[in-house]
Amino acid sequence: MKKAEMDEIYKKNAAMIYKYLCGLTQDTQLAEELTQETFFQAIKGIDKFRGDCKISVWLCQIAKNLWYKELEKRNKRKTVELDDTIPSNENIEKKSLNNLEKVEVFRLMHSLEDVTREVMYLRLAGDLQFSEIASIMGKTENWARVTYYRGKQKIMKGMKEWTEN
Repeated sequence: MKKAEMDEIYKKNAAMIYKYLCGLTQDTQLAEELTQETFFQAIKGIDKFRGDCKISVWLCQIAKNLWYKELEKRNKRKTVELDDTIPSNENIEKKSLNNLEKVEVFRLMHSLEDVTREVMYLRLAGDLQFSEIASIMGKTENWARVTYYRGKQKIMKGMKEWTEN
């Protein structure tokens, strides 16, 4: 691929990838670094791009994989800090319940169809507009809205069943 073509791909997709990573990382500096790394990896691996999806989807996948690698690095480096305060049982129970709810939401999201799950991640973690999601997925904005709504309904139904048990 020629340099001019890669420059054009960067111009068209850099802002969207940055926004997506900002949503995932909640850290603008890290999102900037990962955006640059995403395009570096894309240039290195452009020969592996099969063309069976839009280039923006491929770039989002690279970005997401880089974020996962960053999380793995952080978890390996994480040290336990001791807190001098003694937490109350109520705080422990509330924190545990919130954590269980988060795990259940992610479990339910993971059980969604691949396309629906990707729309959910782009909307929730990537904080992207429906028009941006539609552009990435090669669909209409209305399709993105409906897919997100249906995914949200399945998660809400699953959470309701989970809380009843």
